[in-house]
Amino acid sequence: MLWSLLAGALPVLAFPRPDLGWLAWVALVPGLLLLRAAPSPRAALRRGWCFGAGYLLAALSWTAPSIGPGLLAVAAVFGAPWAAWGVAARACRGWEALLVLPAGWVVAEYLRSWHGFGGPWALYGASQWRSPEVLALASAGGVWLVSFALVLVNTAAVLALSRFDRRVLLVPAAVALCVPLAWWAGGGGEQGREWRVALVQPGVVDGRAERFAAGERLTAGVTGADLVVWGESSVGTDLSRAPELRERLAPLGTLLVNEDARVAGGRISKSSVLLVDGVERGRYVKTRLVPFGEYIPLRPAFGWLTKISRAASEDRVPGTGSTVLDVEGMPVAPLICFESAFPDLGRAAVDGGARVVVVQSSTSTFQESWAPPQHAALAAVRAAETGRPVVQAALTGVSAAFDSRGRRLAWFDTDRRGTVTVTLRPPDPGTRTLYARLGDVVPLLCLLLVAGLGVRAAPDRGAASGRP
Repeated sequence: MLWSLLAGALPVLAFPRPDLGWLAWVALVPGLLLLRAAPSPRAALRRGWCFGAGYLLAALSWTAPSIGPGLLAVAAVFGAPWAAWGVAARACRGWEALLVLPAGWVVAEYLRSWHGFGGPWALYGASQWRSPEVLALASAGGVWLVSFALVLVNTAAVLALSRFDRRVLLVPAAVALCVPLAWWAGGGGEQGREWRVALVQPGVVDGRAERFAAGERLTAGVTGADLVVWGESSVGTDLSRAPELRERLAPLGTLLVNEDARVAGGRISKSSVLLVDGVERGRYVKTRLVPFGEYIPLRPAFGWLTKISRAASEDRVPGTGSTVLDVEGMPVAPLICFESAFPDLGRAAVDGGARVVVVQSSTSTFQESWAPPQHAALAAVRAAETGRPVVQAALTGVSAAFDSRGRRLAWFDTDRRGTVTVTLRPPDPGTRTLYARLGDVVPLLCLLLVAGLGVRAAPDRGAASGRP
């Protein structure tokens, strides 16, 4: 079981900060070999479960300050789908494995990506954020298609090692040939006028007044930007009830700031607030809250975690859905921190007419972990999926920007303070990627495949046990 846990943790090295993206193409091989060598289906089930738990423990290790020992429970519960994957890895020995194992992996990722289950952090395909060419697959089928391709190549490598039909070595070549096709067919592109965005990163600043002043000071030095973006929680006061703060921001032009404040009703929300010359022109309230960080699921049962960790002492109030803001004629969709991990929110932005996606983030709680660069890397994946430029302003880093193909334009790491201005060329409103048009076709097809195989296997199990 220990070896299965370690094998599950290995693929996480493909993500930042280790950032060994190439490793993702072979990192599943040790785990698959362990699963295929299991002496029985029950042993394969246990090994698969441990593999999934090891993957999630490594991928979510940065959440330990917020959920403490709850991380072990999260890994154990949401590693369960890989138990069935382990059984499939043992049972599928031939060409069938090339379809079943990638489909099973995508189904496991899709199930755990539901917000009620915590959300889609560390989807395997996101490890390819540095490769716009590979991300072309995301423009066609979302991050799910990239995950499918990665698991497919890993499976082919295992079959090759087992001296299966040598034609299996053609699988990586076929994947490589599909990439330029996806690039051509994906539908992303940049055709519009230039538009400049400035990202403000003051760093770790204690105190809401000091944090506001730092953003104000840095913004005063920005010139020529169509929009200036502050990070998450950059404003700790409800601006609708603070005219003096709006007056201070009025000379700074067009700003997208972020409130983390108690509103008039007495509850706390996080909001993106568009200000033009100090006047509020639009607002978006964060919809997908961070489990344990911004609310505690089933608080009566798990509220005790606040005594031994930095879990949310009070639940924040979620918004009601995606919003597109009109920034002097440019439709912009704001996402707040964790929300950039959700593929469907990027599609909702495109459906709403957005030509640019802006992410506001603050990972100061996890400043020394792998979380900040992993989070910034997600912007590249959302850009490739949607065919829209995506920029991220992080209060303490990493701030970043990517064009509509997922190519990096800026990367302002956690050790930097100041502003960075990027020039974007947002595509015309009618330009859409295949993924933006078709949605989650890939995981749904994988679900149908896995369900069909389960139905087909049921009579075989019945016959083997002597049942009619």
